[in-house]
Order: sequence, then C-alpha cells, then structure tokens
Amino acid sequence: MDSGLFNIILEYINIVFLMFTTVLFVAFSFMGYLSTRNSIHYKNKNSFGDLSKVMASPLAPGITIIAPAYNEELTIVESVRSLLSLKYVNYEVMVVNDGSKDNTLPKMIEAYGLERVERPIDPNLKAKPIRGIYKSKHRTFSKLTVIDKENGGKSDALNIGMHLSENRYVGCIDVDCLLMPDALLHVVKNFFQRTKKRVIAVGGVIRVANSCKISGGTLEEIRLPKSWLARFQLLEYTRSFLLGRMAWGRIDSLLIISGAFGFFDREIALAAGGYDTGTVGEDMEIVFKMRRYMHESREPYTIEYIPDPLCWTEVPEDANILINQRDRWARGNLETLYKHKEMFFNSKFGRLGLISYPYWFFYEWSAPLLEFFGFFSVLLFWYLGIVNWDFFFALTATIYMFSIMFSFYAILWEVYTYNEYSKTKDILILMFCAMIEPFTFHPLVVWASVRGNMTKLFRRKTGWGVQVRKGLARAT
Repeated sequence: MDSGLFNIILEYINIVFLMFTTVLFVAFSFMGYLSTRNSIHYKNKNSFGDLSKVMASPLAPGITIIAPAYNEELTIVESVRSLLSLKYVNYEVMVVNDGSKDNTLPKMIEAYGLERVERPIDPNLKAKPIRGIYKSKHRTFSKLTVIDKENGGKSDALNIGMHLSENRYVGCIDVDCLLMPDALLHVVKNFFQRTKKRVIAVGGVIRVANSCKISGGTLEEIRLPKSWLARFQLLEYTRSFLLGRMAWGRIDSLLIISGAFGFFDREIALAAGGYDTGTVGEDMEIVFKMRRYMHESREPYTIEYIPDPLCWTEVPEDANILINQRDRWARGNLETLYKHKEMFFNSKFGRLGLISYPYWFFYEWSAPLLEFFGFFSVLLFWYLGIVNWDFFFALTATIYMFSIMFSFYAILWEVYTYNEYSKTKDILILMFCAMIEPFTFHPLVVWASVRGNMTKLFRRKTGWGVQVRKGLARAT
C-alpha cells in the first residue's frame, strides 16, 4: 500500500477516535448535569407533605407484587415474610413458583398454611400450564397468593402474574430482593403525581446488599461489601442508577427499568403484549414495547424514576457468575435493539428515536466491542511500528482521568444526597475502586459483553446461564 494513502488512513482513524471520545465526554458531562438537576428537583418536590396516612387507607389504589421463584428453598420463607411486612394496605404478594425442582413450594405451604383454591383462568392464556393456586388459611397472610406452574422462565411467570392480578398496578421484582417498608408509598405516589401525563411505569435505584446486616427480612445495618468484586459493582450501580438513569429520567427518555424493581400500569403492560418470553432482556424489552405502544396511541405519558434507596439486592461475588450475568445482559441488549430497530433515528418516536436509541446502540452495545477490538488494533499498530505514541498516551490519560472524575462525582453525590455509606474509610475505598477499576473490573465487563454478543450472533447460547446467589438471609 502506498505510504501516503496509509498515513491518510491512520490520520482518519485518529480523528474518528478523537471525535468518539469527545462525544462521550460531552454526553457524560451533560448526563451528570441532568442527573444533578433531577435529583435536586426530586428532593425538593418530596420535601413536604406526608402521604403515609392517605396511602394506608383502604381506598388507596391496589397493587400486586409479582415475584417469580425458581429453586429458592433456602430463602423463600424470609423473602415472602419481608414482602408481607410493607407499609401499605391495599396490596397483594403473588409468588409464582416457576416449576422449582427443590422444596420451594412445600416450604411456603408449611410456613404460611397454604391450601389450594379454585380460581378462573383464561383458557387462551399463552403461558406454561398452571398446576395450582394457593391461598393461606390464616388471616395474617391473606395478602399472599402462590401460583404453581410448569417451568417457563421469568418472563412467562411474570405474564401469568399480570393476567391473574386484579389490581391496577403490578410490581415485578426478584423474589430475593429486599424492599424497604415504605417502598410502595413512594411507588404509588409517583404514579399519581402527574396530571397531564399518564404514568405507565415507575423504576428505582437498586442498592447492593452484600455484607449488610439483615435479619428477619429487615435491613438492620448498611455495610460496604467485603468482596472487592461486589465493591466494584456498587460503584458501577451508583454511577448507572444515581447518575445515568436519573439523567434519562430528566428528559423523559428512560429505556430500561431494572427487573429487580419495576412497577407498571397493568392495563398498558398487557395492551403492549406483556413480557417477551423470547428474550433474556425482558426488563428492557417491555419498556421499549410500552413506550412504542403509547407513541402509536398518541396518548401523553411518562415514566417516573425514584432515586430513594428502596430496593436492595445481592450482586455476584464470583467472577464466573458475574460474567454469566453480563453475558446475558449483552444478549438482551442485542435482542431488544434488533427487535425495535425501526426506532433507530426515527423522528416518529421523538427523543427516544433520536437520542435514547442511538445512545444505547453506540454506547451500551457497540462501545464494548469497539474497545475490545481497538485493544488488538493497538497491538497490531505497535507491531507494525505505526503508533503515534504521543497521541495514544495523551488520549488514554484523558479518558482515564475523566472516568475517575465521573466516578468520584457519583460517589460524592451519593454522599450528599443519601449518605448510605457515611464512614470516611468506606468512601476512600470506593474512590480507590474508581482509580483501579479501568484496569481490573472494567476489562472483565467488556469481555463478558463481547462474549454475550458473539454467543448471540452465532446462536450458541439462548438461556439465562447459571445464576447462583447466597441469598439475602445469609448476606450478613
């Protein structure tokens, strides 16, 4: 190849990388600004007024908490007890036993005095067969309903719960998540605080429960995780939830609600088709689907996001389990983006098509691939002796310093707003994690994302993969 042409190609590559980096810097800086504005607005808006008496009234809107369970015998009793102790009157806890092969169902029957009841079921319901429906013979547990069905996956279990629920709102959570006692008060309040737009969904921040002191389904003391892998995820969750999703919520362009804590207008969720059983990214896909449905119906709507620490969950402390989880997330991203590809730069969907979808495509999906293959490109260029080292080190140092700055801001903003980790030692440990994350935890996440995309593209893997938890009852 002509040396002049080769130099032009190299300059073009440098310009592309510089532009891509600049766009990311601007986007993340603006994201930090938007999340800050939204957090301040939320705290000011909720600094007055006590809705606890109103929401404790029998006239408060009904809500069903749907919790799929598969082989959860070690923690199911404690998890259900926690859900039954929420500060709200008009709600139902619906546990869907998704064909567990252990003693999940017998444990619940014994602990809560369950007995089989008859209940009409739509014969046209497209889901795995229901084997039985159970209610407690004790008045104390009257809010509990247990559905036993053949195994069909989380999406299938959630769809059955939505169809059998008779309440206006449904909450779809992981059965081993720990909700704060006043969680439903915050959720229902957000459904009703809009007057000109219909709130179709409410999401919230997911907090890391590893190493916290938990007893009897109650969070007694918040502690920094002892596992370094969990600490990195805590930092990642703080950035993602407290900054990222708060920013997207500020411009009403949120495209994902965590499957661990998501609440929906049941009517809209069913009208949009419910959860897609053909994807492993069901929490993301249903938000895409509901937004598309509302856009096509031309009805004013919005999705609310709650920054309050209402939901705590266990994150993986084993690298292989973490990789399986992120592999699944990557496959879910690809499946959802492909299924809703008509939204890509489509002005018909407003900010969703022109901003949210492109961001998700270029950053959440393609950035890990570019980073992975870019690393090998640098090695190739080094081997060929054509690396502009001054430019390379300057760009790398700039990216590194910006990533640390963004992580530091997320940590300090958490301290300023909710201060869950008040010890100076804990803050310093998180800042240390931010400094070494680009060389330790981040490459692991990038590799998991690449693996997930490759396995999906070559169709060598379609399921969830192994997801093993210790259980919140043992989180102490």
